[in-house]
Amino acid sequence: MQKHSVLTRRPIRPERILALGFLTAIVIGGLLLTLPVCGAGGRSIGLKQGLFTATSAVCVTGLTIIDAGTQLSLLGQAVLLVLIQIGGLGFMSFATVIMAALGKRVSLRGRLILREAMNQTGLRGMVRLSLNFFLIAMIIETAGALILMTRLVPLYGKGKGIWYSFFTSVSAFCNAGFDIFGGWKSLTLFQLEPVILLTLCGLIVLGGLGFSVILECLHHRFHFKRLSVHARLVLLSTAVLLLSGTAWMLALDWNHSLADLPVGAKVTNGFFQSVTLRTAGFASVDQAALTDVSKLISCLWMFIGASSASTGGGIKTTTAMMLVLLVWNVIRGRERINVFGREISQDTAKRSMAIAFIGMAMVFLSTCLVGFFEQGGGKSMIDILFETTSAFSTTGLSSLNTPTLRPASQWLLMPLMYLGRVGPLTLALALASRSESGTGTRVRYPEEKIMIG
Repeated sequence: MQKHSVLTRRPIRPERILALGFLTAIVIGGLLLTLPVCGAGGRSIGLKQGLFTATSAVCVTGLTIIDAGTQLSLLGQAVLLVLIQIGGLGFMSFATVIMAALGKRVSLRGRLILREAMNQTGLRGMVRLSLNFFLIAMIIETAGALILMTRLVPLYGKGKGIWYSFFTSVSAFCNAGFDIFGGWKSLTLFQLEPVILLTLCGLIVLGGLGFSVILECLHHRFHFKRLSVHARLVLLSTAVLLLSGTAWMLALDWNHSLADLPVGAKVTNGFFQSVTLRTAGFASVDQAALTDVSKLISCLWMFIGASSASTGGGIKTTTAMMLVLLVWNVIRGRERINVFGREISQDTAKRSMAIAFIGMAMVFLSTCLVGFFEQGGGKSMIDILFETTSAFSTTGLSSLNTPTLRPASQWLLMPLMYLGRVGPLTLALALASRSESGTGTRVRYPEEKIMIG
């Protein structure tokens, strides 16, 4: 009897393996960063700091309670970079590359996990697709680093300039937001460096589009009408968010956070702020100097985030688009969601609503808890909302300086970053698999109407 129960034991679902994989990377990375050899001057940064930094790196967030440029050694910064890359591209992509290099075959379970991680529908060619994704990422990150070198090498010298360029390029493409320039200044040092800012904008946007969209664009040579509905929705929503984000940033902060900049730099930094809100986390302007209205709108932009199967976080652009289309259909009195001559399934709309609702609930609850922990600390609720939304969406921007938070708030941000990176993805996959397996109730009850609105 015992033997039968072992043989019939259900295997762990792929989405759970993904969640456990990220958690394992966080724990191992946190312990490594805690080692004295990873700290500047041979001093350990401490367990809490190590775990917080590893969580932020693997979840490609960028919130930090240490200054990576001055408190980590070169080895510590290298460990941080590997954690960012693992978090951005996915640990299964790394495992696939290693197995391919060793000439080993990827198991069926591994292919299933790859399929779920890359948001694909079939198993055919998953290993080749994963290797292509990895190669494209390396090419884009290297190209970005080479462009950054044209400005950072003259500023910092050959050795530091090359290292800073590669680290920043990887951090930007992975939408991580970590920098090693030191001084807690992020990219405010480069407000008048359009080459640096615009290069990082390109890396952030490419990383946030999703690998499948990049491959489609390359395959169809950027012919919009030949792209899938998913790719077209991603590109359209990305363009709308970037342009509208730039517009409100310039309108609301022209005489505030952008006040001391010349006109050309105001436009560049306004555009950069709109881009970095796509869960990138770099800051070229002081986030504390933003108007309260800008902070509130920024929370919405961060909450939406990047696109599915990308290096970014948030509830995803396509989820937001599904909600918009659903509301538009209700207003027009239509039952079916149609876009670009195609019908979107009702199940997709339902899952989008579930993901958005759970995301809002997580942000609301964490904002209340941090607000409770920070009572009497002089921190406004809009700044706390900004912080928690940034953590959940894995953005990494902060308007109240994360190290000044009380320990209880810092500990709370760690699981929030983890859930923000893994939670929506796992939820989406779990809901999709349940719907596809048809395990829902088969009982139909008499229909009843209730009053709403």
